[in-house]
Amino acid sequence: MSPARLLHLPSEVTELALSVKREGGRVGVVPTMGCLHEGHLSLVRAAAAECDHVITTVFVNPTQFGPGEDFERYPRTLGNDVRLAEAAGTHTVFAPETAAMYAADHATTVEVAGLTSGLCGASRPGHFKGVTTIVAMLLNVTQADAAYFGRKDAQQAAVIRRMVRDLHFPVRVAVLPTVREPDGLAMSSRNAYLSAEERAQALGLVSALRRAAECWEAGERTAAGLCTAAADQLDAYAGFLAEYVALVHPDTMEPLQVIEGAEGVEGAGLLALAGRVGATRLIDNALFREGQAPQI
Repeated sequence: MSPARLLHLPSEVTELALSVKREGGRVGVVPTMGCLHEGHLSLVRAAAAECDHVITTVFVNPTQFGPGEDFERYPRTLGNDVRLAEAAGTHTVFAPETAAMYAADHATTVEVAGLTSGLCGASRPGHFKGVTTIVAMLLNVTQADAAYFGRKDAQQAAVIRRMVRDLHFPVRVAVLPTVREPDGLAMSSRNAYLSAEERAQALGLVSALRRAAECWEAGERTAAGLCTAAADQLDAYAGFLAEYVALVHPDTMEPLQVIEGAEGVEGAGLLALAGRVGATRLIDNALFREGQAPQI
């Protein structure tokens, strides 16, 4: 495989993607904000297995950060990102400057109503509008046939799927399982912020999901039972400040009171958690579906 190309201009990437498609090739895109880890690389490998040309984007998108959030200190490691992405199967890394994506008089945004009002949308106003706007841009620039996301950001994935459906983007959205550290912590670029003590506290998230999974296996199907089990487990981790513990429909993000339905038909719920350890905000989730083991 040839070395990955590093491109900075949208026009260059579009020209490249169109040339691939003219030859009958499929283009896959993995949108990231960089500081790549195994979670990102699992998406790249999935794209490489299904597509003829893989574009990994590296762009810390300013419009999805709110006032006082970590835009300025978000880790930026482009050189290492290119090396890792290439080794995982990326053909092109697209790393634009902010001005290349947002003109000085930029006035157009994309917003998905409903799905963005709760969970992270409630605590991060405007966040998802920034996400959908930049993802719409990247799908357009890369002319992608398929786009790859991780289930750790389950609400984001649901929002993007709805945007793609509603706006008739000719792209398949693939959502892959969460990748975890050996101790169970979901991989995230923000894990780099954690001290050793904070990292131990952050394990409250996966511990809470595992406790809820035990209740599920014992027959619990109500939001009250599953959420209480998770919340009580979180409380055992001193220093972890929970933001929300919620059971929602995995596609609509609407709150559920109970998970019910025949095996493989409906009968699904997403237990979503968020909170802070020190100054770092972390999220995690588990998918519960009748007839299947909980997906954590």
